[in-house]
Amino acid sequence: MVAREGPLTRAFVRLIDTLVADYDTMDLCQQLVDDCVELLSASAAGLLLSDSTSLRVLAASSEQTRLMELFQLQADAGPCLDAYRTGTRIVVDDLTEQASRWPVFGHRMLAEGFRAVYAVPLRLREQRIGALNLFCEQPGALRPADVSVGQALADVATIGILHQRVVARQAIVNEQLQTALNNRIIIEQAKGVLAERSGLDTAQAFATLRAYARSTSTRLAVLARAIVEGSFDTTALLRTSAPDGAPQQHPAG
Repeated sequence: MVAREGPLTRAFVRLIDTLVADYDTMDLCQQLVDDCVELLSASAAGLLLSDSTSLRVLAASSEQTRLMELFQLQADAGPCLDAYRTGTRIVVDDLTEQASRWPVFGHRMLAEGFRAVYAVPLRLREQRIGALNLFCEQPGALRPADVSVGQALADVATIGILHQRVVARQAIVNEQLQTALNNRIIIEQAKGVLAERSGLDTAQAFATLRAYARSTSTRLAVLARAIVEGSFDTTALLRTSAPDGAPQQHPAG
């Protein structure tokens, strides 16, 4: 344990850095499986991540492992899937005794030379986003403490991934808010243009603008921008105003 204390600390620091710096999710997951192979004496490791509709292989310590994880997904049964679905660790110290637990994938693991498998979920409280598979060529290769370290690494990675998703969603919300504010400015300008050309007050100008946009199935902001930029002839639009200056009623489009 002392020999790996330095590398283990560095592995956790790299994961924690994802909370304060921009990073590549795929690179993070690849680093996680590489660290598990190096630090936990696992022969191979693979990681499945959910994209909200299905699980996908996002990282693997070798091409052989990547193909095995794909095979597990095709079989729709295996330790990684169980860990993801239940949110609990799957510990199989001797595959020769429990291969039938996953009739197809279990025998595939044996055929590939693995004799033990450990899967830990990527989860935060009740939310699960994937799972990490640790394959070993010797029965009982990982002690309970090793599996706990793997779980801890997976937990920190999960927090980093979820944090990035929250930031990305917030960025989208902020962008949408800014777009709405920009559109509001354009609409106010279009109201002013219509009011100046027609003698309508700003409330009547907005009602006319909105009615025309609805009747022609045009987005209000698009119509307003065209008016402000001078690419739209307002003559037809202003004809929709009643003689007394009140806009006529139009069906919603």
